[in-house]
Formats: sequence, C-alpha cells, structure tokens
Amino acid sequence: MRRFSMRPEHLQIIQFAFALMFATGLAAAAFAPTIVSAQDAAAQGSETQSGETQPPDASVDNVLPAPTAAPQSLEDFDPRADAAYGAYQRGLYLTAFGLALTRANTGDPAAQTLIAELYDKGLGVARDRAEAVAWYSLAAQKDYPPAQFAYAIKLLEGEFVESDRKQARELLEKAAAAGHPVAKFNLAQMLVDERPGYAGFRDAFPYYRGAANAGVADAYYAMAQIYAEGLGAEQDIEEARQWLVKAAQAGIDTAQVELGIWLANGKGGEKNEKAAFGWISRAARGGNVIAQNRLAKMLVIGIGTEPDKIEGAKWHIIARRAGRSDPWLDDFLTTVDDQTRQKALERANRWPSG
Repeated sequence: MRRFSMRPEHLQIIQFAFALMFATGLAAAAFAPTIVSAQDAAAQGSETQSGETQPPDASVDNVLPAPTAAPQSLEDFDPRADAAYGAYQRGLYLTAFGLALTRANTGDPAAQTLIAELYDKGLGVARDRAEAVAWYSLAAQKDYPPAQFAYAIKLLEGEFVESDRKQARELLEKAAAAGHPVAKFNLAQMLVDERPGYAGFRDAFPYYRGAANAGVADAYYAMAQIYAEGLGAEQDIEEARQWLVKAAQAGIDTAQVELGIWLANGKGGEKNEKAAFGWISRAARGGNVIAQNRLAKMLVIGIGTEPDKIEGAKWHIIARRAGRSDPWLDDFLTTVDDQTRQKALERANRWPSG
C-alpha cells in the first residue's frame, strides 16, 4: 500500500496558503528600497506608528491587527484589494517586496510571511533561505497559521535551522487547529510515521479527512486508501472508490492507475472498461510507468478499446526503457511481424512529442 508521502508542493507554502495569508490586507505602502533583516525587524517591530517604543515583548496588534486563524476559504475575502498580494500574483515580486516590507518591519505576520516566501524562492530579491527561515519564525511566533506551517516544514527539513521535530509538530497542530488544510495533511503524515499501523491511522484520520474536505488532493488519495484497507476507519470499498475518483480527477497519477484497475474489475462499483482505459491512458501519457505497462496490455488485448498491436508495442517499449519489465509483453513483441515492430519502435522514439 502506498505511504502517503509529502509531495514537493507540501514542503512549502503553496499558493492557496498565500491567498489565505493576505486576509488582513497589506496596505499599499510606498516602495521601501532598504532591505531590513528579520533580526532587525524583530527589534524594530515594537515601534508604533506614533514613534513610541513598546517593551520588546509587547504586541502591536492594536496598531496592525492580525488574525489568529486564517479564513476557511478564498471566498472569505477579496485578495485583489491588497496591493502587495496583487503584485505577487502578477509576478511583480520586487514591488510586492517593497509594499510588504514596511508592514513586515512593524510586526505584521502576513507581510513577514510574504517576505519569507520571496527570500525562500529568490523572487525579486537574491535568494536567502536562512533569512527566509528567520522571517517565517517571526511570523510563526504570532500564531499565524501559514507561517506556522511553513516554519514547521523548515524545522523538519533541518536546513538553515536546527531540526526540531517536536516543535514542528506543535506548530503543525496549531496551524491545523486554525484550519490550515495542508498543515492538517502533514500532521496526519507525522502521526502515521510516528505510530505505523491502525493506531496511527486512527489518530490521523480526522486530519486526513479535514484536509480532504478542504480540497488537498493527496488527502483524497489517503482517504481512498484508508477506506480500502480499513485503516483507522471501517473498511468501505464504495466509499474508497469515491475518494479515488476525486484523487484521480485532481491529477494524482497513482490514483488514476488504481481507479483504472478498479473500473476494469468492477471493484467498488460498476465495471467500466472504457473508462478504465481512459484513466490508464491519462496516467501513461503523464509519465506513470506502471500505467504505461498496463496500457500496453490493454491495447494488445483490446480492453476498453479496439486492439492495436502497434500502439501496444509502443507503450511496452516506452515502459521497458523506463525500467518496467514484463515477460508477457516481451514474448508478444517477439511474435509480431517486423513491420509492426518497426512502426512501434518509431512511435516510441518520438515519445513524448509523438
């Protein structure tokens, strides 16, 4: 069974999280060319708009209110009204940096998180991942869910900050409790890693479901596997297939392959070989080697489609080149005539452009 490993987009703040982080609405401040470090901002962040200085641990929330929880959906606000976020969305990263910097230096966690993102990816400024980590840390200290999530991932990675799994879990728990969907998914991952087996999945189940209900694609697939295997929840093959459909539609190639197999065999619902062929084809064209191997067999035999020896041989050659061996298809390839084999080879050589 597939482990629900984190995909690359879950190891950073994804665009959805950035839409959430600007719920406070960064002001359209004048461009500030001076780059202030996170350490400077921590020292300067206590200065109020009137110029008076507060104690280092004083909150500036009365001046620049920041939410303790992100909105639950993009419909909760209009990000287009925010100049910095709008600039970020349009790819005007240096402008976004300048617009966000003043607010970041006064302690606004949404602005600090945007500054961290720009440093982390080198957008509009020279890439400085250590500086990014420092800004994420500042924003996370203000209980800002997107920053808590981002800093937790940095703590798990252990680059540019000392690895601290315990603190990372605490931050993920806070962000998940505040409704951050990707934090829920990653917290579920941690729980399963820490307690493999039924007990871990039982504890992780609410977080997987919460992430899935919020639209996290990998969580769809996790729910499908949970119901298919009866891990942390009662086994329900029909429910598993429904989640598998969602995962396949969201573009998870492994789910597309599994859904194709389920449809071909009538598992969890009605048998539909034509639909099975469609999903296997989609995954194969996306580069999934297992799908390429299955597609080759379906084409040779004629499952869900008319038999096509040339196309079947082509996909077998492609899968074999990628390391997927298949004795049955090897034998098939030796039985076809030279013309069929040559055409299949020509098509395979044109892949993926042809």
